[in-house]
Amino acid sequence: MSDSKNIMKKIVDNMSKIIVGKEMACKLMVIALAAEGHILLEDVPGIGKTTMAYAMAKSVGLSFNRIQFTPDILPSDITGFTVFNPKINDFEYRSGNIMSNIILADEINRTSPKTQASMLEAMEEKQVTVDGKTYKLPKPFMVIATQNPVEYMGTYPLPEAQLDRFLMKISIGYPTKAEEASILFRFQKSNPLRQLEPVATSDELNELQTFVKDVRVDESLASYIVDLISATRRHEHVALGCSPRASISLFRAAQAAAAYDGRDYVVPEDIRDLAVPVLSHRLILKQEAKIKRITNENIIHEIVKRQIIPVKAKV
Repeated sequence: MSDSKNIMKKIVDNMSKIIVGKEMACKLMVIALAAEGHILLEDVPGIGKTTMAYAMAKSVGLSFNRIQFTPDILPSDITGFTVFNPKINDFEYRSGNIMSNIILADEINRTSPKTQASMLEAMEEKQVTVDGKTYKLPKPFMVIATQNPVEYMGTYPLPEAQLDRFLMKISIGYPTKAEEASILFRFQKSNPLRQLEPVATSDELNELQTFVKDVRVDESLASYIVDLISATRRHEHVALGCSPRASISLFRAAQAAAAYDGRDYVVPEDIRDLAVPVLSHRLILKQEAKIKRITNENIIHEIVKRQIIPVKAKV
């Protein structure tokens, strides 16, 4: 248990050498990794989304590929394709950029919906199917996608099915004045990413993910998760609430959060603290709510405040 906590905190501390003042965002990314989930980083250009993804990849020392999504990128560029090899008189598979432990899907909402959809099987099943044949992805596997807000020119909103496959959506936010000054000096001579060294191995991450699955969740807390999810479906401003996949995601994320704090059991605070990043991007609001400028985050905060916290959870 202490080993799991130490590994997760080492990764966060290592990322914080590059990412100034965003320890919570780094923590959420590590929780997602431990829960075998994917991350969507959404914020304005230049805020550090790509840098944060690079820092995560370098901190864990796994194979890493960056896919720069553009309007002309094809699904086969991601998943791979088959070509005829005259030497063996048969077709052979040429792997795409998806065949790595960690994938940085940079500016994922700048490509077409067809290409976005090519990521679905990889994110859910940890495999790709090309010309009827299935190819397993390496383990562990994680997609860190970045996107600009949909109001920006040249963006295609991600389909609901793909949004639902991200464990969390995180917004980094602007740094404070002091933090931005610190960033200037860190990048004064060179990019500090070049000096960043791995602090965890593939075996350690696999052990961490195995441990997280065994973190205990009391039945009352499982019911609490279901109550939160059900409330999103009944809310007056929500056109489409969270799916059962959201319940599973919040369950797994809470387990990983418990491990981060050095516990082998989940407490209500684990669930409450993660409700917004895990659930908010899965909601589709009614038009009247958008007119009133009610946000997805507002809805989740309201639901969390309304739900009664279990007080007799067995730990």
